[in-house]
Amino acid sequence: MTRIALTGTPGTGKTTVSELVAERTGVDVVHLNDAIREADLFDERDVERDSLVADLDAVEAWLEEHEDRVAGENDADTLVESHLSHLLDADQVIVLRCRPDVLKPRLRERGESEASVAENAESEALDVVLAEAVERHGEGAVWEIDTTDRTPDAVADDVVAAMEGEVEPRVGIVDFIDYL
Repeated sequence: MTRIALTGTPGTGKTTVSELVAERTGVDVVHLNDAIREADLFDERDVERDSLVADLDAVEAWLEEHEDRVAGENDADTLVESHLSHLLDADQVIVLRCRPDVLKPRLRERGESEASVAENAESEALDVVLAEAVERHGEGAVWEIDTTDRTPDAVADDVVAAMEGEVEPRVGIVDFIDYL
């Protein structure tokens, strides 16, 4: 069984794409942010950011138990979808990217605060999630996919191609530094 982390800055399309990938491949999708909230896998609440601070050790233990349960039912791979999934053990890491000027309206439509919108746009321009993924997993296990101006179906095709080894790992193909 393979664990694939589908990660990226909030608003890059992870949840939508993960569902399309599941339909096409039968992969078991774990929406990690939901699990963190529902299974109390957090240390504290960040009131200023209106978010939970995940306990990554507890998340990893929960995920291993989940995978053991699923393995008893089928041998599907696990696709862990979250802006945190690259911080966990994974065989492959797929980082979704989106140009910050496109990302900002998506986040506003979801009701994010202006502070959160600005923070996430800056994070995306600075390659924060990609850099963390490469640091933890190495370039040979990371695929970077630009979702800007692309349909979820086209992005899901790229994710499946990465999962199935049809394309080599690739990082550094997206550059949003001009946003800053």
